[in-house]
Amino acid sequence: MRDIKEVITGGDFKRMVSGAYSEFLLEYENINAQVGAGTLPGTHILRTIGAAVLPLADAKDDSIGGLSRRVSTAAVFGARGNAGVVLAQMFRGISTGLIGKYEATGSEFGKAFQYGILYAQRIMPDETDSPFIYVAKAVAKGAYRAVRDGMPISEILSLAIKTGENAVEHSGQNDAGAHSMFSFLKGCLKGLDGNFVSPAVSLSLGLGAHPNMPDPRNDRVRPYCIRLRVKNSKANVSELEQLMKDYGSFSIVERLSGGIELHLHTDHVGRAIDQALGWGPLRDVKITNMSESHVLPAHDALMPVAALAVARDNVEAQKLQNAGASILVSGSEKSSPSVSEIVGAAHSDLASSYVLVSSSPDYKLVFQQVKKLLGDRVELVLTSSFDEAITALKKFSTGLSAPENANLMRNES
Repeated sequence: MRDIKEVITGGDFKRMVSGAYSEFLLEYENINAQVGAGTLPGTHILRTIGAAVLPLADAKDDSIGGLSRRVSTAAVFGARGNAGVVLAQMFRGISTGLIGKYEATGSEFGKAFQYGILYAQRIMPDETDSPFIYVAKAVAKGAYRAVRDGMPISEILSLAIKTGENAVEHSGQNDAGAHSMFSFLKGCLKGLDGNFVSPAVSLSLGLGAHPNMPDPRNDRVRPYCIRLRVKNSKANVSELEQLMKDYGSFSIVERLSGGIELHLHTDHVGRAIDQALGWGPLRDVKITNMSESHVLPAHDALMPVAALAVARDNVEAQKLQNAGASILVSGSEKSSPSVSEIVGAAHSDLASSYVLVSSSPDYKLVFQQVKKLLGDRVELVLTSSFDEAITALKKFSTGLSAPENANLMRNES
């Protein structure tokens, strides 16, 4: 084993993530082409990692553990499509391996990458024979050997890539998932070496304006939910609600006995709290990271249970509403809804519980991720087509509980 005193800093991590984003800018259309018409896994991955890199632009924390947690939070909450969820789980695994660290040794960072690959595999337990899982196992094996031998992180990544490519060449198992894995690892390696075009430069050159290229600024997520009370406030509620819209994507300010209550989704907790401090004494402050499993108590819900579905356009929206859906999220197989959009809809407090109806296999992991975050407050009905979703929704009844509805709808869909 080599005795290498390599240290990976927060700055190194920023470059690696930016390098991965840059690599997907180059490869996402090639990844899309590997699955033909229909879903666009490359686009979903690009939008997911686009959401992940945005928090790095104004992050004050320069620790590798803190930055990896920010990236993981944004990736999990901004994940789109099955491919995006898999990538987000890689970031979550890496963050788990780096938590609490200001800097990391090459060995520690290599082990964090192994965590990332393991988390990605775990999210696909029923697809053990897929090319992605096959390649992921080979990559993990290569990374393990390199970590065991005390190699620097650049060599760990290089050996992981080489081992995976050899496995693909030997088996012929290459698909969009395997392509995505290699793009991620190669991008991280280029970022570590500084051999990439940064997202900021790409946008300044107008690359984000390409008709087929998503602009990451449109995928910014606000993963922190703030609920608090302000005592004895005489402030104008409508003015405060308008003011707080600058701090998040969802805000409700309500007058209560003896004060007001704020409910806000934001990506800048400190700024929002600082603003609220000027309203009066704060009480019952609760901050929730919505990208992690959390209890979501209903707040003055209007109905006991509601159905949520995904609509591609106004025509589909009307059909879904007529069939029984009360909440609609915009999306299609080519533009999957994000985890944040579905969780945000549930946070609206329309109902005490929800039945989430998926109309595409490519939404499967997104909906399952939402279930992991919201727990017993939501039930899933995973159908394979829009027509099956309509059939399931027609069985929905507000007189039944969410579990009862889900059981009935699954049997009839």
